[in-house]
Amino acid sequence: MSQIFIIGANGKVGRHAARLLQDSEHDVKVGLRSKDQFSDFEKLGHTPVHLDLEADVATITDALQGSDVVIFTAGSGGHTGADKTMLIDFDGAVKSIEAAKAINAKQFIMVSALNADSPETWSDSMKPYYIAKRYADRVLKESSLNYTILRPGGLSDEAGTGNITTDPSEQATKKIPREDVARVILAAIGHDKASKQVVTLLEGDTPINELF
Repeated sequence: MSQIFIIGANGKVGRHAARLLQDSEHDVKVGLRSKDQFSDFEKLGHTPVHLDLEADVATITDALQGSDVVIFTAGSGGHTGADKTMLIDFDGAVKSIEAAKAINAKQFIMVSALNADSPETWSDSMKPYYIAKRYADRVLKESSLNYTILRPGGLSDEAGTGNITTDPSEQATKKIPREDVARVILAAIGHDKASKQVVTLLEGDTPINELF
């Protein structure tokens, strides 16, 4: 059993992950910005913790204390501006990495984005988002943490299939259901083959349980 902390649990991927972890052997804490969100996760048997990614590293470290696995699924959302994207998707991620290092977390699972390392593919409107993802990933890779970086394509709300591909050349449409991203998060928890890996995720034909 691992002590798991989901940062960004109220987001769509985070909610899927929390639901899928409901009947697992793990002890799960969920980081939430508003106490109004607590009851949904308490019903799943998880422990809500107030967490504001605009707080300082010490405050975030206190929230993460005792966690073995830190899952970062937070994002500012498409309705916010570039300033909020940098505050949450970059600065919030980096502070979470620092906090995970401070508590000696055994694994840090980062939900990033397809093409985060391919600036030539970025549209002007999405540049702040991709810049945040690219450099947060870089900080994580250069840290001492045992990391798993997941880079999903376009996220959809379709029901997951339980199958993916890690090869972009296999798919003309670069998308994946959020539910399947959450399933991959669960598959990566504590798995040796997920250690120090950067994994592209798209809908495909490979069963998720064969990924690691």
